[in-house]
Amino acid sequence: MDLLMRDTIAACATAPGAAGIAVIRISGSRAEEILGQVFTPRSHPGKMEHGRLYLGTLHDGPKDIDECMAVVMRAPKSYTRQDVAEIQLHGSAYSVTACLNALTAAGARPAEPGEFTLRAYLNGRIDLSQAESVMSLIQANNERAGQSALRQLNGGASRFIGEAQAELVSILAQVEAAIDYPEEVDDPAEGEALAERCRALSDRLTDAAKERAARLIRDGLHVALLGPPNAGKSTLLNALLGEDKAIVTDIPGTTRDVLTGSFTLDGYSVTLYDTAGIHETADQIERLGIDRTYRAALQADAVWWLTDLTAPGSAELPEAVRTSGLPVLKVYTQLDRLPPDAPLPRDGIAVSAVTGQGLDLLKAELSSMFAQLPDTPLTQQRHIQAAREAASSLQEAANALDEHLSQEFAAVHLHAALETLGGITGEQTDERLLDEIFSNFCVGK
Repeated sequence: MDLLMRDTIAACATAPGAAGIAVIRISGSRAEEILGQVFTPRSHPGKMEHGRLYLGTLHDGPKDIDECMAVVMRAPKSYTRQDVAEIQLHGSAYSVTACLNALTAAGARPAEPGEFTLRAYLNGRIDLSQAESVMSLIQANNERAGQSALRQLNGGASRFIGEAQAELVSILAQVEAAIDYPEEVDDPAEGEALAERCRALSDRLTDAAKERAARLIRDGLHVALLGPPNAGKSTLLNALLGEDKAIVTDIPGTTRDVLTGSFTLDGYSVTLYDTAGIHETADQIERLGIDRTYRAALQADAVWWLTDLTAPGSAELPEAVRTSGLPVLKVYTQLDRLPPDAPLPRDGIAVSAVTGQGLDLLKAELSSMFAQLPDTPLTQQRHIQAAREAASSLQEAANALDEHLSQEFAAVHLHAALETLGGITGEQTDERLLDEIFSNFCVGK
């Protein structure tokens, strides 16, 4: 790892493909020197000022490549805390490739995925949880996911874990004092108090490890639209999305596969699954579509069961869905086809995808689900798992203290919890974990 850190690396930090601008990033002790070999400022300064953007010419030896801008950011005031240079050039495949080839010829090595952020972590600019939040911010597809990732990048998870570690160290110090000086620290009440502190900290970690809340923030809410054929599933999907995503006809069985579409509500993503109509059929293709309907329903966060108000005696909610534990909302469609004074069912929401009646009530139903989500400090799956493991170790320590076992038993579990929490921020880690985390990054970040 140290040998790799000594290299000067370069990569394109913007997405591939034609664009108005592409950004090439260079990091390492030779960043400024290598930039000087491929970039000539128009103003010909003796030395480029830190943080100032210069207009100039990008070249590979005597051959000009592009007109571009370049900036130097000297250590430690840079993303990686190394000397960093960035080149802003026209985003053509030719310009980017020619620039990277020139940098490689000048002595830079192509960067590995996530290597710039890895260097920021290894150089102490950010901890491991913040490094992971960088990728979460890049991948965020809705406002809440982006805001959550930004909080993590600004130290949200680090602060929470740091507070938990401080409390854990305090508990451990008292336990180890009892081990080292048993004749001075031999109070049963003290052991009970320590056990209670272990349980309280375990509960805090468990409350923060809300996997469902973290997933909904990150990935949004998934709702399966179910019902018999011609219940209006595709029409409702199109109405909520505001586009003709699904084919709509009066022919039963038009939808034979699961179709998805997404929209944003209250800063969250909502993904709708339009599914095949559920009914008895001998058609093998329709049967396969219905099987996929059940799978989509069981993988969703909620089910909307659609029933046509103008078709009495419609199919009932299938047993597999009714017993799944998923929240089910009954949605009655074709409201516009009923007389104005017709009585409406009281066990669901009546809507018309044609006039828009009732759609605001459906959105309000979704909003209420989002409003119930706790503001969890942990959103990464790895962090949630680590917090649960630490909480379990703390419970084991509390049990040892309650049973008046030797203090060494409690200390073993407390040390295990402390090591597990250290893995979240990177205080306790190894190269294998780092490789796994940063291999998921894009090149240039």
